[in-house]
Amino acid sequence: MIVSLSAYEESAAGRNNVLFTNQKPMSLSSKSSDLKRRMQEALRGGGDKAIQKQKATGKLTARERIIALLDAKSFHEYDLFVEHAGRDFEMSDKYLPGDGVITGTGTINNYPVCIFAQDFTVAGGSLGYMHAKKITKIMDHAMKLKIPLIGINDSGGARIQEGVNSLAGYGEIFYRNTQASGVIPQISVILGPCAGGAVYSPALTDFVFVVDKISKMFITGPEVIKTVLGEEISMEELGGARVQAEITGNVHFFAESEIECFEQIKKLCSFIPWNNLKKADPFPKKPPRIRQYSLDKVFPTNPRQPYDVKDVIRGICDDSDFLEVMDLFAQNIVIGFARMNGYTVGFVANQPLVLAGVLDVDSSDKAARFIRYCDAFSIPLVTLVDLPGYLPGVDQEHAGVIRHGAKVLYAYSEATVPKITVITRKAYGGGYIAMCSSHLRADFVFAWPTAEIAVMGPEGAANIIFRNEIKEAENPDEMRKLKIKEYKEKFANPFVAAAYGYVDAVISPEETRDMVIHALAISADKKVDVPLKKHGIPPF
Repeated sequence: MIVSLSAYEESAAGRNNVLFTNQKPMSLSSKSSDLKRRMQEALRGGGDKAIQKQKATGKLTARERIIALLDAKSFHEYDLFVEHAGRDFEMSDKYLPGDGVITGTGTINNYPVCIFAQDFTVAGGSLGYMHAKKITKIMDHAMKLKIPLIGINDSGGARIQEGVNSLAGYGEIFYRNTQASGVIPQISVILGPCAGGAVYSPALTDFVFVVDKISKMFITGPEVIKTVLGEEISMEELGGARVQAEITGNVHFFAESEIECFEQIKKLCSFIPWNNLKKADPFPKKPPRIRQYSLDKVFPTNPRQPYDVKDVIRGICDDSDFLEVMDLFAQNIVIGFARMNGYTVGFVANQPLVLAGVLDVDSSDKAARFIRYCDAFSIPLVTLVDLPGYLPGVDQEHAGVIRHGAKVLYAYSEATVPKITVITRKAYGGGYIAMCSSHLRADFVFAWPTAEIAVMGPEGAANIIFRNEIKEAENPDEMRKLKIKEYKEKFANPFVAAAYGYVDAVISPEETRDMVIHALAISADKKVDVPLKKHGIPPF
């Protein structure tokens, strides 16, 4: 989306020029007064009317957002007096405080961060040359200081009056997003429109946060779609927060309000390290907090009955505290952060409650990206396995499940962090291999006695292996049941895999937490030799 300057903006002509006419030298007190006046003017942003308009839509101002997110009184602003560089289309007569973006540093949980927040009250937060320069400058600071970067996006898009300079600004931001990837955490917060080329910066960052009824993301807006395709759709239906969280998978956290969103960011920051050379700071270790999450109450005795794998995670992690990521998208797999013995770990788990926990196109993308993030920032991985394999079907095949499914294989194989796998129930076919099996170099693989590790499920296997015997039997149904039972006894258990050393230990559910904590501790300083190469080529 491209925007013009709004009517509420005031002209700077005749207001600042007086400072540069032939005057007597200013005294120190006069200079101090002049500084305060300039600051007050800049801090007003787009002015009272624009601020009232912003608040009328249920949105906080850019400054209020920064204050709400950072620790109290920790924000220090830079480049307050930067002015836009536009000279065409009467731009030389326009005064845009801070050129529509606020930049600075502060702390979250007493740790430093770099931050920028686009100010929609100033020219609709449109991105011009100096606006982009302020953002890239704070990005460079973040990389130099090796601290996280947080960007609050609320902008109408490129400033048309500045032409190609606006596009150049986006390109400079995208380049820096890419260079910072895997070096420092990058967090994008969408608190207003984020359209056109602007959406690619959040897409290049590690975590994207949205707020219901406030966040809007799309490449082309409803008006363009109506003109080109003749289709009518609202901004909310096209790229609203819920659409991005549930359907597209473009975002990682969904909130009902801006304040809830900021609390989510603070919690995330408590789990992740500040850069790729550090590990996340440990917390005091705590046992699981809620007794109802004890595994004997969570896990069903009926092998066909689903259960919520998040209860298993809460049953083994510290304080039962699990921060789920992308909880509304591809719910057949669960990803997120927790702590084991005080240290941050990343969990990847099949969700039996949704599609029996199968891997498909979307869940593969979701898992693979999270695995790569954890590996980049030295966060150990704990994988809980319970799936019948990859989702079959024409739609999945045509959507490229082969390519997308391979991303999980690639991500786990490439990861050099400690990798601990627990097979709770089904682990069939390619799904068994993909979910961090020993063949993809899991450091330790544990299995519950309920685990079934085989090429396919007993029913399907029996129908193939014993097809003739079943067909020729006097009672085919009874023969099928007998052969299914025979197959289960022979293959659908963890002991065959354990006999070959593919499973390191068969354990009871109650032992899981202790076994995983021990495995993480002894593999914490492992060294992995990798081939000398520039980089691999994942199945993007």
